[in-house]
Amino acid sequence: LWRLGYCARLLKTNHFRTAASNTSFPAVRMLLAQRSGRIPGLFVVVQKNTFFTMPETGEDKTNPELYLPHPGVRGMTLLNREAFRRTVVVPALKVKKEIVHSVLKSLKQSVLQRPGLKRVVEDPEDEDSRFVILDPHKVPEFSLGESEQQLLKELGVHAEVSEYHLELTYENFKSEEILRAVLPEGQEVTSGFSRVGHIAHLNLRDHQLPYRHLIGQVIMDKNPGITCVVNKTSIIDSTFRNFEMEVLAGENNLVTKVKENNIAYELDFSKVYWNPRLSTEHGRVLELLRAGDVLFDVFAGIGPFAIPAAKRKCRVFANDLNPDSYAWLLHNCRLNKVDTQVRAFNMDGRDFLRGPVREELSRELPLLREHKPAFHVVMNLPALAVEFLDVFRHLLVGEPCSPAGLPTVHCYGFSKHSDPARDLQERAEAALGASLAGRCSAFPVRNVAPNKEMLCLSFQIPADVLYKRPCP
Repeated sequence: LWRLGYCARLLKTNHFRTAASNTSFPAVRMLLAQRSGRIPGLFVVVQKNTFFTMPETGEDKTNPELYLPHPGVRGMTLLNREAFRRTVVVPALKVKKEIVHSVLKSLKQSVLQRPGLKRVVEDPEDEDSRFVILDPHKVPEFSLGESEQQLLKELGVHAEVSEYHLELTYENFKSEEILRAVLPEGQEVTSGFSRVGHIAHLNLRDHQLPYRHLIGQVIMDKNPGITCVVNKTSIIDSTFRNFEMEVLAGENNLVTKVKENNIAYELDFSKVYWNPRLSTEHGRVLELLRAGDVLFDVFAGIGPFAIPAAKRKCRVFANDLNPDSYAWLLHNCRLNKVDTQVRAFNMDGRDFLRGPVREELSRELPLLREHKPAFHVVMNLPALAVEFLDVFRHLLVGEPCSPAGLPTVHCYGFSKHSDPARDLQERAEAALGASLAGRCSAFPVRNVAPNKEMLCLSFQIPADVLYKRPCP
């Protein structure tokens, strides 16, 4: 009952002025489930991963002008902040300045709470009085309810509500309100961006492109710390995992610093792959590692798996084909003081598996004892990683080690299948030439696009796949 009441207050407080003010029952259940622990972190993950959304704002039927910029901004492509200025009429209560604090406390549910707008303003005709601005949603008829009137009577305040002309400027509007007012009516204005250090990364749709520079400037204005806004202009290259981008607003500086799971990284966002939405997945896999374990990171990027693993006292072999990613991997290893624990390589993934990985496994697996390390192979190249699994076929020669010592593979992949887990497993089995039934688990990572999922398939390499037995 306490949780139900708390969630109801959350809905009322946090969602009153958004589209969620008309919350559907499924959405209410989702919020209640999150707050009660049934869906842990469903919304928190977005904040963790520094992925920001600009939700659409529902139309305000009580006072539609209060949260809307001047209608003359429709169709604007170059930002003119002065054009957003307008004056609206809101309810206000005139009180003596000595009791302003008491009135605010008594009417806290009815006072205007909009960020950036003053709740108390001076009375130009009476220096001893102040106007307390009320929320037109809560006082729709410019008349207070009986309970509010009784509270004011106890304070000796006349409960007559007057009209106040409130001036709104560009600074008073939220980014989604500005974009809704600018873009043509009926077109989708919802947009999201990933934050990578001081960079906001957008994936704009075709109908938004004529307004892209204005959108970039608005995002930069409304999000402190962002000094560069870019838009992706091409698909991700499967070889080096980077893409072309256009700077929409701010400085043309794409070398940035990020922090993930309490570890700092530096990178050139135009030359290497970095996705802040994967921080939860990085942390999940790293929780499987223990001190002394060995990690082979086949497509390491700038080190989001390799460096934290080294921090956990694991021995790490990290590889990336992209020379820029390799250079930033070395840089970040030095930055985090793990350069002596990470052996870095700039090779094709197949060559890395057939070279350093095979050498290390051939040397270590026959020596396994009771207190043995675990071997993990991370293959985070979801567009192509499954195609590399055939390298494990007879990678080693000799008698198999104990089943407990067999390396565990964490292979990422995309799927548009109705059953993505089964689809990824079947593709992995085809590459390995063996069944993984009952020997693997598929973990959903994120929804990449409509009907396109990213998953992680984890399994121990079967002994009859990994080993080629010598002829007698």
